[in-house]
Amino acid sequence: MPFLSSPVLIPGALARIPQPALPAGDGLVLRPWRAEDAPAVHAAFQDPVMHQWHIRSSDSVGEAADWITRWRKGWEAEQDAQWAVADEITDELLGRVALRQILLGDGAAEVAYWTVARARGRGVAARATSALAHWAFEEIGFHRLELTHALANEASCRVAVKAGFSLEGTKRSALLHPDGWHDMHLHARVRGDGA
Repeated sequence: MPFLSSPVLIPGALARIPQPALPAGDGLVLRPWRAEDAPAVHAAFQDPVMHQWHIRSSDSVGEAADWITRWRKGWEAEQDAQWAVADEITDELLGRVALRQILLGDGAAEVAYWTVARARGRGVAARATSALAHWAFEEIGFHRLELTHALANEASCRVAVKAGFSLEGTKRSALLHPDGWHDMHLHARVRGDGA
């Protein structure tokens, strides 16, 4: 049975090109992950704030290295696209930004991010998310990007709003964290929205 509309993006939209480095302004760059980032990823996940808002932990540098391997393969499989957020000059790891749950035919994906403790409060996550959204819409042709965060995570809500993601509603009891079920804010940005 044929579809009545054409796919927004076709297979190969990502895999046909090498994963690019993306400038994010003010000395930030989004770059593909490298094996040597594993110690910094592991260190980032020792932060109690990461334990509060994320559902995973990193028990070893080897486990973080495995994540990086999977993140890199996600690009080739066009299932997700993950970038390290780094200082453009020193290459110090400041965080991560990603497109997850990519649905090429629908032109849709979920945005995710985190920052290391020393990068918080400096606009790093908002600039990285804005740069990623610009690339996804203008360079690749995505139609809709969604972003969710725990309702209680006010800092993440500020990031979403600063990056141009409108609040669309609350998903009740949507994600299980170590301290119980959390309601999640759903934000979204559609191609053509102003940032």
